[in-house]
Amino acid sequence: MRKIWIVGAYGHIGRALSGMINKTEYEIFETDKDDVDITNMSQVTTFMNMNRPDVVINCAGYNARVNMLNFDNDMAYKVNAVGARNLAQAAESIHATLIHLSTDDVFSKPSDSPYNEFDDVCPATIYGKSKYAGECLIERLMTRYVIIRSSWIYGIGHDFVNDILDAAHSPIIDTLVLDNNDVAVPTSADELAKLIIKFIDTDNFGVFHAVCSGGSCTRLEYAEKILEYAGLKDKLNVILSDSAENNSKYSVLDNMMIRITGMEELAPWDDSLKSYIKEIGGIN
Repeated sequence: MRKIWIVGAYGHIGRALSGMINKTEYEIFETDKDDVDITNMSQVTTFMNMNRPDVVINCAGYNARVNMLNFDNDMAYKVNAVGARNLAQAAESIHATLIHLSTDDVFSKPSDSPYNEFDDVCPATIYGKSKYAGECLIERLMTRYVIIRSSWIYGIGHDFVNDILDAAHSPIIDTLVLDNNDVAVPTSADELAKLIIKFIDTDNFGVFHAVCSGGSCTRLEYAEKILEYAGLKDKLNVILSDSAENNSKYSVLDNMMIRITGMEELAPWDDSLKSYIKEIGGIN
């Protein structure tokens, strides 16, 4: 029985993976920061050598959304770069494969077409820079790795979908102001988890973009779709702030590597979103 170590098992993707992987086919180890601190090389090495997983899936990350009020630049690099390095070194030492989750934030240059895996990156935020640093360390240290970049992941845990639904159900909020109108692709945690599982038993290594299919949307269009699918359009008015356009960025990803390697693309983003809202009981 092959062994899989899910790092960051209590986050969006970690929990989706845990619920989908067939535990009769694989032995699963699930850890989070309180179990194994990936920024501590000794802890990572000890766990890796003791359990000897065949595949390590790194879902851990330090981002601005979760740590909005006290974002720590050093901690971002410690988790997103040094943590990735530690996992890469330890995995390589036992010839394991590392599947690592990255982000669309590695791109920031203006563009009028989706970024593919061969486009030059140019991260502007500390989060994007630290995640890209992790990518680079993995590429330098490993021979068997998959780096997956995605965007606007929702589905398990509190996220933008919950923010919009909570505001719509609030008795004191009738208008919600968005401070940016970014353009990207909403991606279902379940759809992304299904793709990650396909990488467990394949030899398709390298960098892959993985977002739901069907085009992209602005942040405002995303919010409006959430309200439409939940039957709450008359409960909340979503508008843009005066500075929204200046604060907005384009980070639409193109799943080129998935296409040209013959893998199945993720489901359309609007269908996935509608199904998710129905699943959580937020649709008429």
